[in-house]
Amino acid sequence: MVDQVLISPEVLSQYEAVIGLEVHCQLLTRSKIFAADANAFGAEPNTNISVITLGHPGTLPKLNRKAVDYAIRMGLACGSSITRHNVFARKNYFYPDLPKGYQLSQDKGPICVGGGILVKVKDPITGELYQTTIQVHHIHLEEDAGKSIHDGDDWATQLDYNRAGTPLIEMVTDPCIRTAEEAGQYLTEVRRLVRYLDICDGNMEEGSLRCDVNVSIRPKGATHLGTKVEVKNLNSIRNVMRAVDSEFLRQVELTETNGRIIQETRTFDAATGLSYAMREKETMNDYRYFPDPDLTPVVISDEWLAAVQATMPVLPAALYQKFTSIYGLPEYDAALLTDAKELADYYEAVCAETTNYKAASNWIMGPVKGQLNEKNLRDRQFPVSAERLADLINLVDNGTISQTAAQQVFSLMIEQPASTPADIAKANGLVQNRNTDALQTLVEEVLAAWPDKVEQYKKGKKNLLGLFVGEVMKKSKGSADPKLVNELIAKTLQKA
Repeated sequence: MVDQVLISPEVLSQYEAVIGLEVHCQLLTRSKIFAADANAFGAEPNTNISVITLGHPGTLPKLNRKAVDYAIRMGLACGSSITRHNVFARKNYFYPDLPKGYQLSQDKGPICVGGGILVKVKDPITGELYQTTIQVHHIHLEEDAGKSIHDGDDWATQLDYNRAGTPLIEMVTDPCIRTAEEAGQYLTEVRRLVRYLDICDGNMEEGSLRCDVNVSIRPKGATHLGTKVEVKNLNSIRNVMRAVDSEFLRQVELTETNGRIIQETRTFDAATGLSYAMREKETMNDYRYFPDPDLTPVVISDEWLAAVQATMPVLPAALYQKFTSIYGLPEYDAALLTDAKELADYYEAVCAETTNYKAASNWIMGPVKGQLNEKNLRDRQFPVSAERLADLINLVDNGTISQTAAQQVFSLMIEQPASTPADIAKANGLVQNRNTDALQTLVEEVLAAWPDKVEQYKKGKKNLLGLFVGEVMKKSKGSADPKLVNELIAKTLQKA
């Protein structure tokens, strides 16, 4: 790391960052990519292993077809071309957590080529939103390595091979990203896509979604690429953005002080916001790729591709369009509801039972999300079914209960998920009183009790209507239909 040098905004504005991301997504298959060992996070160390995972001599890998299906799904979601003839290669390098001494990956022919992901980014200077497509260079399949644990022993590194052989897709972008904001939004969209596709849980804290950042700089207006530096160990979207900004500043400082940018791999320290050198970056020749002799080529037929296409869900962009055009939601509502597939599915299920689409959105964005955050529940575990929430909305719309009473009913529905909103409202005295004769009696009692206010109303103080309505609601103990009370009071005062 170079000594901290104060670089003026004017100098920084003369450079631009050129950024590429490598996103690793662990696939949610039940077993590993080349072995029958369980693919499960959180097991006791070195329990999900076998002689294949440990690379014992004489063992043979067998490809997990589901991992191929999941890779194809991601490629289709990105608009990539699907490679029909796939070959796995050995990527040779030694790490203690890679038992075989090589990684099975794809070299010359990745399974998905091209495509892109549309992102919406806020300009850090103007604050305005703009859209840009982050181009995907390719997506390839490979196996994960094990995990080295450096803080479990004072004298030795501990190794957990449970993760070794976990199926991965690695998504490599073109060097087309220019700002930390674009990098952050791209990663956010990737995480949302893999969750919609149900191929990865997107949990960066557990390492099932990981990101390496390649950063170089060049003078603004230049077309050549500078020397790139790879930053690893980024476990959150925020840290990806911090690492981009930090590395951009470091490289500008080096350039301005006549230093030399080295092609290397660095690690990012989230506590300090700085990166530190790990090793000089390997070149492709260092890996000595060659086709794995134990795995036959994988040929994706028309029938196989069509079968995967048939399983594709509706993706966030299409749902956003549907929510704004068909359901008439504001853009803000549509963006929030399509953030997670479970939430979007829940909203659509509610809308299948009610036509008040905006009320459904308001309930989900407000009380439902509030309960999910408070109880730390996933959306699919929410105790109030979509049908029950729609029933509650319809009770308000047809005047059976008030909006205020609906909040009380909703709270009771969480405690009594088997009961209908109508039964809960009736049992707790929350059904609105629409008995015209009974309410008319209350209206006349209130007006008789406030003769001076009635005279003021007649002389033009129309805002006193609220006082009369409030008094009737008190007498009815909140059970009166406010709309009907308004009508009865207005008619009675008009006759008087």
